[in-house]
Amino acid sequence: MAVAEVVTYGECMLLMVAEPGVPLARARSFRRSVAGAEGNVAIGLARLGHAVRWLGRVGADPAGEAVLADLRAEGIDLSHTQTDERYPTGVLIRDSHPARAIDVQYHRAGSAACHVSGDWPGPGTLDGARLLHLTGITPMLSEDTRRATGRLLELARERGVTVSFDPNVRRKLGDAGRWREVVGPLLRRADILLAGAEELQLLTGRRAAEAVADLRADGVGTVVVKNPDRSATAVTAEGSWNRPAFDVPVVDPVGAGDAFAAGFLSATLRGLGPERALAEGATVAALTIQSVTDAEGLPSASQRDRALAAFVDGGETVHR
Repeated sequence: MAVAEVVTYGECMLLMVAEPGVPLARARSFRRSVAGAEGNVAIGLARLGHAVRWLGRVGADPAGEAVLADLRAEGIDLSHTQTDERYPTGVLIRDSHPARAIDVQYHRAGSAACHVSGDWPGPGTLDGARLLHLTGITPMLSEDTRRATGRLLELARERGVTVSFDPNVRRKLGDAGRWREVVGPLLRRADILLAGAEELQLLTGRRAAEAVADLRADGVGTVVVKNPDRSATAVTAEGSWNRPAFDVPVVDPVGAGDAFAAGFLSATLRGLGPERALAEGATVAALTIQSVTDAEGLPSASQRDRALAAFVDGGETVHR
């Protein structure tokens, strides 16, 4: 297997998605897949042609076997993945609807992902990496995962590995105060920050524009804000760019943020600027929301390029 240029760390769960449009309580048919923000980004980047390593822990159970099989089928390096004989793999059950709020049921408390040994992750977990991608979900799972996240950030700094970070706030994991305590300080440790405007306000106590200025002043090289109107704005030392979302039919909106991250980071890894990265992020997100499950619609590089060529006349990226 090629040396991984991207490393992600987080919880991958077994995903069971109800038949589209049917409320969860009434659904009888479910589609099995994989869920978890970091796993979605790993799959997205792997399909776009990048060598990816996923770090995490699953149970020694059928759900864990299914998760690892799906990741392995995508060509993702699992050489540093752990299997736990004591604790189960997390499970996520949700319904699917293009318009109303999605009903999401997590069964992850006390899962294998929450229990990480004190000497993990080791230095070898970042061997060959150019980029480490993390989200705020992982340090919120347990004190073990909070420590492991901090350790990876230290290793990345020591080795000169670029860090991308998506807060990915999930209020079921803690109240606003807990998110500010655990995840708020991590924003400033990123080189690339991808965050929703409301997330920035929750985590910093300041309006998004003020938070962006503060974070840039504190050394965050690129701040990408996902706006309430579904556009995205990238701010760097060279200026700011805004990209409207592409207008496509929505089948299932879940996973759009992870898909955007994969598209944006892929362009960045290939040395492309913020304008192109925003366009590729928007394209990957637009393709993903036209399919059920978090990962089913994630495209290959050729699919992304064909779609971008078709989409690009529909929305202009504005440089300010």
